[in-house]
Amino acid sequence: MVILLGLAAAVLYGTGDFLGGLASRRVQVLPVLMLAETAGVIVALLAVAMSPGPVRMAGLAWGISAGLGLIIFYTGLAAGPMSVVAPVSGLVSTILPVAVALADGERPGAGVYAGALLCLAAIVLASSAGDSSRAHGTGQAPRHRLPGAGRGLGYGIASGACFGLFFLLIRNAGQSGELWPVAAARVGELAVVLITAAVLRRSLRPHGAGGRLLLAPVTAGVIDVVANICYVAATQTGMFGLAVVLASLYPGVTVLLARVALGERLRWAQRAGLGLAAIGIVLVAA
Repeated sequence: MVILLGLAAAVLYGTGDFLGGLASRRVQVLPVLMLAETAGVIVALLAVAMSPGPVRMAGLAWGISAGLGLIIFYTGLAAGPMSVVAPVSGLVSTILPVAVALADGERPGAGVYAGALLCLAAIVLASSAGDSSRAHGTGQAPRHRLPGAGRGLGYGIASGACFGLFFLLIRNAGQSGELWPVAAARVGELAVVLITAAVLRRSLRPHGAGGRLLLAPVTAGVIDVVANICYVAATQTGMFGLAVVLASLYPGVTVLLARVALGERLRWAQRAGLGLAAIGIVLVAA
């Protein structure tokens, strides 16, 4: 069950990140996040209202970490190549939780170890910057591409560190159940967005955005709530380290969607990374 839930979380995280990143290319990041977080809070609170159990707001603080990570991540998706930002963020976000899982004494079998290592290698390979275009004329094009890739790398590392902390802390909060920690975290994320907008004196109105474009961040917020529920449930039904590795495969979904929908070109290393991810999943599931 942990494998199905972990993979479901990865697919949902990757889809939500793609939609949010796509919207942030045409609308400023904070309005996009405000729409996504508001939709997420509404859906999470509705789910909690229909679920029995005590009110637990332990995830509120963890939402602050995720909120900061989302601001950095969506900014990176808007400023740098999705095919760089998303995979690097996924790799970095895996390191801290997996280290904690191993320190706690989790010792999976050899097949799970091999599959997890392949998945980590897949994220590294997929983080290679794709050549979005060939050089035209003289050799000046590579100099223009490098700053964008470097920016994407920085955004990916910073957001991944925040997400890794969130993965670890929401798992601890999730020991009291799947729904309340997720709802509390969404409230914390929305609070971070509102506070950031107030401090920076930025408007949260999505200027110049049509209805179809506004639907993207709203959908991303709803999808992210379901992904969080799947992830917390995965940590409760199996090994924490395995759940984190599988959920962290979400960049592959973002990369594939960017390739299909936006035409972002993938290098051979990125394609190899996606292939290794598939092999790793098979080994883990065996």
